[in-house]
Amino acid sequence: MSAEAEEVAHETVEAAVRAQLAKAFGGVRGIIEAAVPTVAFTLTWITTEELRLSLVISVALSVLLLLVRLVQRSTPQFVINSLIGIAIGAFFASRTGDAKDYFLPGILWNGAYAVGMLISIVTRWPVVGFLIGSVTNDPVGWRKDPGVVKLCIRLTWLLMIPCIVRVAVQLPVYLFGGGDEAVAALGFAKIAMGWPLQVAALMAMVWVLGRGRTPIKPPAPA
Repeated sequence: MSAEAEEVAHETVEAAVRAQLAKAFGGVRGIIEAAVPTVAFTLTWITTEELRLSLVISVALSVLLLLVRLVQRSTPQFVINSLIGIAIGAFFASRTGDAKDYFLPGILWNGAYAVGMLISIVTRWPVVGFLIGSVTNDPVGWRKDPGVVKLCIRLTWLLMIPCIVRVAVQLPVYLFGGGDEAVAALGFAKIAMGWPLQVAALMAMVWVLGRGRTPIKPPAPA
C-alpha cells in the first residue's frame, strides 16, 4: 500500500500508530522465533557447560528459522533481527570465553535504545512521531500539532519503559552474578522480559490510543 493510500485509510493519529505498531511486531510467531535461540543456548549451557556447543546450537537454530521463513516466502525481518542479535552475542561470548557475555549486547542495546528515546522526548522529537510521518509521507509534519506531539511523547515513554526494566534487572546480574546461576538468570530474564514485556507495553499503548481521535493532519488555517 502506498503512503498516500495509507494516509486515506487512517483518518486519525491513533489509527495510524496502531497500524504501524502492528507492523513492527511479529505476532506469536515472532515471539517464538525470538525466544527459541536464547532458550536453546541457556539450556545447553546449563546441561553441558560447553560454551562452543551452546553457541553453535543457538546460531544454528536461528539460521534454521530464517531458512523456514525464506522457503515459506514470508517476511524474514523478525528472524534476521534475532539472528543479528544472537550472532553478536555469540561473538562476545566466544571472544571472552564467558557465557554471560552472550547476553551483554542485548543489555547494551536496551540501554542505548532507552537513552535515545529519552533524548527524543526531552528534545520534543519523540520516536513514535516518526511512525506517523511514515504514514503521512511527511516525516516532520506531525510536529505542527502540539496535541500530536504530546501524544507521541506519552507513547514513547511507554515504549521506553521495557528497555529500562530490562537493564535495571539484567545489568546487576551480569555484573555481580557468577556461574551457571547467572547464565540461567540472564536467560530467564531475557525471555521473560523480551516479547512478553514488549507486548505489555504495546497493550498499554493501544489503550492510550483507543481513548482519542486526533486528526492525522491539523486543520488548515482559515
